[in-house]
Amino acid sequence: MINNEDFIERLQKVIDYYGESASSFAEKIGVQRSSISHILSGRNKPSLDFILKVLHTFPDVDLYWLFNGKGYFPSETTKNEKAQNNIPDKAVAPSAPPQTNRQIEIENNEGKSIERIVIFYSDGTFKNFKN
Repeated sequence: MINNEDFIERLQKVIDYYGESASSFAEKIGVQRSSISHILSGRNKPSLDFILKVLHTFPDVDLYWLFNGKGYFPSETTKNEKAQNNIPDKAVAPSAPPQTNRQIEIENNEGKSIERIVIFYSDGTFKNFKN
């Protein structure tokens, strides 16, 4: 379950990081300005569609960090990629996702097993695989 107050703080951090107003942020992710206002005021909770739009538009935002504060923002993967390509940390996010498929390597951790894998597609749909 998402702690709404903590989520609001993290969302505001994303908005501030990119130097956006709530209005321009709403426009970039493709939602109404009132949606951002209602979420930031605590009136409404974010929908899955809203979360996916944020992740799609701003690749530096890590899903787990945005949901529950675990992880990093900007994401460590993106920071490392930028460092390797000599891209400044505050680079403008692309308007469309890259058209490449990334392969994820999973380390074998003894005593641990994968419980669930969720794959999010660019059209907003997802598949949930449970072990």
